[in-house]
Amino acid sequence: MNIPSVKKEDFNKSNLKEVPEYPGIYLFWSVNTALYVGKSKNLRSRLLSYTQVPTTGKTEQMVSLIDNFSIIKVQSELEALLLEARLVRGLQPKYNSQLKDDKHPLYIQITKEKYPRVITSRSANVIGDYFYGPFPSSTNVKKVLKMLRKIFPYATHKVGKRACLYNQIGLCVPCPSEIEKIEDPALRREFGDKYRKNIKLIKMVLSTQIQSVRKKLVYEMEKCAKEEKFEEAKDIKSQIDSLDYITQPITPSNEYLKNPNLTQDLRAKELDALTKLLSPYLRNLGLLNRIECFDVAHLAGTNPTASMVTLINGEPEKSLYRHFKIISKKRGDDIASMKEVAGRRIKHFSDWGIPDLIIVDGGKPQVSGFWGELHSHKVPLVGLAKRFEILVVPQIVRGILKFKEVKVPKGPALFVLQRARDEAHRFARRLHHKLIQKELLK
Repeated sequence: MNIPSVKKEDFNKSNLKEVPEYPGIYLFWSVNTALYVGKSKNLRSRLLSYTQVPTTGKTEQMVSLIDNFSIIKVQSELEALLLEARLVRGLQPKYNSQLKDDKHPLYIQITKEKYPRVITSRSANVIGDYFYGPFPSSTNVKKVLKMLRKIFPYATHKVGKRACLYNQIGLCVPCPSEIEKIEDPALRREFGDKYRKNIKLIKMVLSTQIQSVRKKLVYEMEKCAKEEKFEEAKDIKSQIDSLDYITQPITPSNEYLKNPNLTQDLRAKELDALTKLLSPYLRNLGLLNRIECFDVAHLAGTNPTASMVTLINGEPEKSLYRHFKIISKKRGDDIASMKEVAGRRIKHFSDWGIPDLIIVDGGKPQVSGFWGELHSHKVPLVGLAKRFEILVVPQIVRGILKFKEVKVPKGPALFVLQRARDEAHRFARRLHHKLIQKELLK
């Protein structure tokens, strides 16, 4: 498998420290021979571990042979899994088999039966069945199947006399064993078709036809809504939301091989979309090189904390993250907390730098608290209300503070906003939990 577009760097600490803290695939090379393909949620940390942690056995042998390394950044766990499998299958690196506990690679197998089962297999020699893979890590395969099962329930068992345990927790619905017990032929056929539809959608996801799956679900949801089948529409909406969560944004794995700078290109596209969305409402908006997002966390007013996360060119830069312990007397008041954090952030404009855009996790109350301190500095400010993904933009109309609500369409602009907001929430909760733990230990 020839992948000439992947850049190779000398394997040394200086180069490894320049690797971004971002999820992706890494490759080790001995001259032009691939030694190992791996994936990690944090490429820099994982690659540095090969030089910092003492290695033994085959790992030590592999490290001694490494001349160069390459990285390919991705954006979701599913993309990483599919790309890792593609590279391992194509390059057949020596140490991918030697450093794995599994003696044989794992396949996802969908049986060719009246009620197809979704199972894992160590071989692909059953005629008629559908196989996806092989995948080098059984843990990751099972993790993805677990996620898919929550969206599209399926069976792993053959038809029996009674419904399985997974039927009771919603992971095998409708259960084939239950379907076969239905006496009404028309009703039995209806539930059988519903089960097989789930299997069809799973096949499409594993074949990376995820956008087609989503379009199909949206069409069915809208159809149910028009027919006033609101419960069915609600269930399909839940499937769409779950699918978006585990796969956003979706990019075919082979695109990363064609363009190793694909992630940077996608980030630029996201920032461009966000700029176009905000420009009509924020006159002082410029290039969004630096975006900061703020969030407050507390439990009934106790141990309130706030977080500031920073995106540089659309990507998290953890060295610029900051935590704030709220010291205001109104500690359970998000507005007062936001006002305090804004004032403390302004004091560091000279040494931390000035952001091109500030995002506040919340609606009008939280934005107004931040705006009260910030407006004289003319830094663009918006809020992101989580429930409906509405942007709250403060504006002065005839000397009065008003708010423009802007619905964020699904797409690149929403991706970067959600990434900033979710990261700020995670970082705020991190310190909040530490403070609670410290208090409990006292």
